[in-house]
Order: sequence, then C-alpha cells, then structure tokens
Amino acid sequence: MRILITGGCGFIGSNFVRLVLQSRPDWPVLNLDLLTYAGNAENLRDVEKDRRYQFRKGDIADVAFVEKAIRDFTPEAILNFAAESHVDRSIADPAAFLRTNAVGTQELLVAARKAGVKRFVQISTDEVYGSLGATGHFAETTPLHPNSPYSASKAAADLLALASHHTYGQDVVITRCSNNYGPYQFPEKLIPLMITNAMEGKPLPVYGDGQNVRDWIHVRDHCTGVLAALERGKAGEVYNFGGENEWKNIDLVKTLLDLLDKPHSLIQFVKDRLGHDRRYAIDCSKAKRELSWKPGIDFRQGLAETVGWYQKSRKWWEPLKKK
Repeated sequence: MRILITGGCGFIGSNFVRLVLQSRPDWPVLNLDLLTYAGNAENLRDVEKDRRYQFRKGDIADVAFVEKAIRDFTPEAILNFAAESHVDRSIADPAAFLRTNAVGTQELLVAARKAGVKRFVQISTDEVYGSLGATGHFAETTPLHPNSPYSASKAAADLLALASHHTYGQDVVITRCSNNYGPYQFPEKLIPLMITNAMEGKPLPVYGDGQNVRDWIHVRDHCTGVLAALERGKAGEVYNFGGENEWKNIDLVKTLLDLLDKPHSLIQFVKDRLGHDRRYAIDCSKAKRELSWKPGIDFRQGLAETVGWYQKSRKWWEPLKKK
C-alpha cells in the first residue's frame, strides 16, 4: 500500500513512519511536514536513506502543495497526523490551531477526494470529549464537548471528516487516543518536560493541585492501533485507543523523580491552566472487538525505557528546550 503521512516528523507521526517501515516492507511512504517547532527532521534521520521513504516540506493548508504531492505520489491512503497540539499554545494563539487542525484537514479531505484516494485516516484525540468526573470512560458515542481551542479545532476536523463520509461517500476513519508517551516527544509535554527538568536540576511545574487524571498509552501501542484502523477499520467509524492506565499527574511526576533518583522537593505547584480538564479515561473495547487491537506495553516498563531514552538523547532534546 502506498501511504501519504502528514506530520510525520512529529512525535506520533515519526513513530508511525518507523513502525510502517519496519513492519510493512513493501509499503512506500511519503511524509509531508511543515517542520514547525514540534516537527523535527531529526526524528527520522535514521530512515532518510531508506528508498521506500520520501519527504516533502510544506503546509497541509496550502492547496497547491497538497494537490501536487498527491498527484506525484498517487497514495492509496492518507493518514493525517499533522496538528498543532499543545493546549497552552492554543490558549495563546487559537488561530494557528484552526488553520492547521481544521482548515488543513479540510484541504486534505478535498484533495484526497478529487484524486480518488481510497482511504483517509484522521488522527484525533480524546480531548474532543471534554472532561470526566470521578467515574466513567469516553466511548466513541460520547458527545463532543471540547474545552480548549486545541480540542475545539480537533473536534472541528473530526466533524469535517465525518461530513465528507456522509455527504460524499468518502472512505474516512477517525482514531482518538489518550495521552501518549515515549521517545521523540517534544519536551514541553508533561512526561518529557518532567524528565528533562529533573535531569537539569530545575523545578518541575505541576498545574493546580496535581490531581488531574490522564490515561497514558505508549506511542507504539497507539501507532499499532492506527495501523489496525487503516487496514481493518470500517468507513465512517471512530475508534478509541487508550492504555487503560489512569494516573494522577502528581503521582506520575513523583514516579518519574524516583526513576531518576531525584528529590520530590523539585516539584513546584503553579497556577492551574485555563479550562484545565479534570479527568480523561478511554473505553477502547470497540477497537479490541473490531480491530483485534489491545495495548501491549506495560506502563512502568515503558516509562523506565522512556526515561532511559531521554537520558541517552541529550543532543536531541537540549536544542529543542532552547527554542
């Protein structure tokens, strides 16, 4: 299968590119990425010489760029990983998130439809569902209730994708995932920020009271889910992926400090994020049932391996923290 990936130099996208090249040896891959702050060419430096892999720098909201890439490469499927994804940045600059996440997705959908691309996979987030109370889980049928400019822009993209399926019969599949962790994650995100700050002996900023709950999944488990959705998902359907692994932020930060043998006194509580969702938790039973997928990486093992990766990868993350 010939696949076009957008945002393939980002955290999740680069891990997906690597997974495909490792597990689907006959699949050519074209990666489109604008290489903004979170799109790092170094993430895929090790695959650049692979003859199956191509890269083009450009903006998915640029119609001419997208149409030419599709025309030249003739993909059978497009997977849209490209996104502005950091909630704090969306609060400061919502317009950039709307351009990439909503307008960019719409342009990709139209270009794919015009070119007769067989399948379009939209990579989304559990944040489109909003916030949970102390109990319950997000299912694919949970009403959308985004609470930040980031999640609102992703919800808009999801609705545009579903509208393309229902209006034009376009083969669209949507995936929504809980919080990812693992190698190559941009160091402003929670886990890499805490790891790298601790390594540098800097304070670890924890929002509010630290009691916000997230469901954590290793990025490779997420990527295997996206691959399953591409190959076995049903057109017009949404599939949730989660780690079935809920942690309070404060407990996660303390665990990271313990893994790094650093004192808990480095924790510094800071003013809470505006509109901070209290709890996320994913029901991924549909993906298990229909895609024969399940998370496979033990969290404590995966977390320890992630800490080890950042310890060995200072040359990768130190320049990013200076931007």
